[in-house]
Amino acid sequence: MSVRRENPRDDDRRTRALLDAADFAFGRASANGLAAHFEDVVMEGLMNDKAAAAEGAYPPAGHTYPKRG
Repeated sequence: MSVRRENPRDDDRRTRALLDAADFAFGRASANGLAAHFEDVVMEGLMNDKAAAAEGAYPPAGHTYPKRG
């Protein structure tokens, strides 16, 4: 069985897909405060991932991209 590591392009593609899905899912008004808080946390995590990658700080020191296979 062949196992390969993901690369920055794989990670970027996945993050962009998650951002697109989040935009679609969160494109309506939140039902309540808890839902709005959840949406804020999800979007902050996705945006921080993109910001860290742009700075060259992802993956963090001592870590690698996950294996696929």
